[in-house]
Amino acid sequence: MTAPHKPSHQLDRIYASEQPRQDFRFDESVARVFPDMIRRSVPGYTTIIPMIEVITEQYVQPGSNCYDLGCSLGASTLAMRHGMPHAGCTLVGVDNSSAMIERCQHYIALDDHPLPVTLRCEDILDTPITDASVTTLNFTLQFVEPDRRLELLTRIAQATRPGGVLILSEKIRFEDEQEQQTQTRLHHEFKRANGYSDLEISQKRSALEQVLIPETLAGHKQRLEEAGFTDVTVWYQCFNFVSMLAFRPN
Repeated sequence: MTAPHKPSHQLDRIYASEQPRQDFRFDESVARVFPDMIRRSVPGYTTIIPMIEVITEQYVQPGSNCYDLGCSLGASTLAMRHGMPHAGCTLVGVDNSSAMIERCQHYIALDDHPLPVTLRCEDILDTPITDASVTTLNFTLQFVEPDRRLELLTRIAQATRPGGVLILSEKIRFEDEQEQQTQTRLHHEFKRANGYSDLEISQKRSALEQVLIPETLAGHKQRLEEAGFTDVTVWYQCFNFVSMLAFRPN
């Protein structure tokens, strides 16, 4: 049997030359450069991924289902997989980008963990969620239409076992304008330090304006509680990127 080949990925040069403005899409061009793009764009991403494994191991329950909603190339899916010590658990990764799912399948096949992973190419708003103990939304909710976010979180909460957890990572905005400006400037300096030009930063920001809609931390916490979660805890923050844990009460 031929061993699966690791999918090739390239340096992110998507916005390196001037181009007409269009909304950001998770298409094949993004899938090819995604590991480089997210590493250079999201401060703390390389910390968040291994910690998802640690968190999963702490809260996964025997015989339960676990979900990675918006799995992209499967980095958080694989982290969850390696944090699941119990037999009889299932792990489902979902993404609406066929280009992402196709490449994710290769990464899953290359991984040596025995737990099967089911991948679905569909809208996470349509994904059936049942008997969950750990669900991850790793920089995914920000791409869901704001007026449908409560609906999604409510479905996740209702499907989560008592003592289960949602891992929610998001880019946020700040209520104080000065803080917003400071955190945005530091984020842009992070990108420059990782080799992005001012043109790349500007063009990507423009492409994301109508696609990625960030909210305040207070807004996230209020919605999570309204959805049915309790004890919302920020476990990580770097500039305007945070990751939270939201628990279902026992």
